[in-house]
Amino acid sequence: MSERKVLNKYYPPDFDPRKIPRLRLPKDRQYTVRLMAPCNMRCTTCGEYIYKGKKFNSRKETVQNEEYLGIKIFRFYIKCPRCLAEITFKTDPEQADYIVEHGATRNFQALKLAEEQAEREAKEEEEEEKNNPMKLLEKRTQMSKQEMDLIEALEDLKDLNRRQANVNFDAMLQKYEEDKETMLQRQEEEDEAFIRSVFGKGEEGIVKRIKDEDDDASDEEELKKPRLVTPFDKPTDILTANSLGTVKEEPGIPSSSSGPVPKQRQSTKSLLSGLVRVKPAATVKPAEKSSPATSSGAHESVQNKVESTNGLSLLCSYSGSDDSE
Repeated sequence: MSERKVLNKYYPPDFDPRKIPRLRLPKDRQYTVRLMAPCNMRCTTCGEYIYKGKKFNSRKETVQNEEYLGIKIFRFYIKCPRCLAEITFKTDPEQADYIVEHGATRNFQALKLAEEQAEREAKEEEEEEKNNPMKLLEKRTQMSKQEMDLIEALEDLKDLNRRQANVNFDAMLQKYEEDKETMLQRQEEEDEAFIRSVFGKGEEGIVKRIKDEDDDASDEEELKKPRLVTPFDKPTDILTANSLGTVKEEPGIPSSSSGPVPKQRQSTKSLLSGLVRVKPAATVKPAEKSSPATSSGAHESVQNKVESTNGLSLLCSYSGSDDSE
C-alpha cells in the first residue's frame, strides 16, 4: 500500500537527475495566493463597498522594472464579489502601504491624511529653519528657556524631597489623633452644656418640670367638688349615735363638743336609711274592747318606745328571713 500523503518519494538506484529537463518559467509568472483587502475600497463598476480584511483568492505577480532600494514591488489581482470586475493594487514600500491601481477607488481615511499632513508640516519647518537663520535663533532661544524652566522645576522637587526627608510622619499622625480626640471631647462638652441649658438641669442634677395643664385642671375640679363632712368627731361615734344623729355621752367621759348640734349631724338617719330597715312592730289584737283613753295611752307609749331606739338597736334589728318566720 502506497503512502497516502507522499512525504517521501522513491528514487531508484539508477536515478540520474541530469537527465531531467529543466522547467523554464517566465519571469512574470503569476501565483495564486489567499489574502485580505488591505484597505477600504469601492468598486467603480457596480459601486460595491469592499471593507478592509475581506478575504480573496488573488493572483500575485512581480512588477517589472520597479524597485525601491532593492525591494521588489508586487501586484495583486482580485475580483469584485458582486460584479466580478477585476481590481488591481500593488505594494508601496516607501510609504509602507498599498496603492489601488485599477477597478476601485480608495475610501477616505482621516488618520492617513492627518499623518501625511503632520509629516508635510515637519518637513516644511525643517526647510524653513535651514533657510532662515533668525527662525533658527528664535527656536534655540525658546528651547533654552524651556530647559531652564525644567531645571528650576527639578530643583524645586529636590528641595521638597529634602524637606520631607526630615519630617517624622509617625509624630504627625500621633499629633493628628490627639487633636482629633481633643476636638471630639470639646464637642461633647459643648453638647452637654447645651442640653443642660435647654432642659434646665442644674449642677445638683435636678430637672425642673413644667406642670401639665391637664393636671392643673383636674386639681381645680377636685377642689371645686363638695367634700363629704362627717357629723362625727370620731369614727366610732356612729355606733353610739341615736336616731336623731346625736352621740350619747357616757358617764364620766366629757363630750367632745359643747354647744348646739349642727344640722349636718342630723342627717345620720338619712345616711343609715339605705343600710338599716326598721322591723315593723307586731300588731296586737285586743281581746276586749278597751276604752278610747286606754287605746290612746297605749299608742303614745308605743311611739315613745320607737323614738327611744338608738342607732345601735337599729343596726341589730334586721328583719328575719322567711325560714325564721
